[in-house]
Amino acid sequence: MTKKDSEKKFEKNWLEWVVFGVGLVLVVGTLSYLAYDGATASDAPPNIEVRLGEPQRQEHDFVVPVTIINHGGQTAEGVHVEVVLESGGAEIERSEYGVAFLPRLATREGWVAFRTDPRSGQLKPRVLGYEKP
Repeated sequence: MTKKDSEKKFEKNWLEWVVFGVGLVLVVGTLSYLAYDGATASDAPPNIEVRLGEPQRQEHDFVVPVTIINHGGQTAEGVHVEVVLESGGAEIERSEYGVAFLPRLATREGWVAFRTDPRSGQLKPRVLGYEKP
């Protein structure tokens, strides 16, 4: 084997360089994002917002989509949400929804069910409580 043959053996073709470059960009980008996110993360407590969607009729009841958003800088665990159906200031029915884990700046979706048509009154959501993990 000559010196020229051994040099040929270790040369990389253009495809190998492209794959190397793409991999390098992905690794550097991921590490940069994680460093930036860690340095700029807020330590604010969870700030939970509850949004309700349009009630939908099902076979035996009515379901209402619930979206829970954590605008805070910390995670909330065991989030409990209550949705009350009122008509004329009187409570008609109440339903609850729970989320086991709500990370910072995250959104979770679910549904609450009612036997009474929610369109016949006013729905009022509120967060009952949550834990710090």
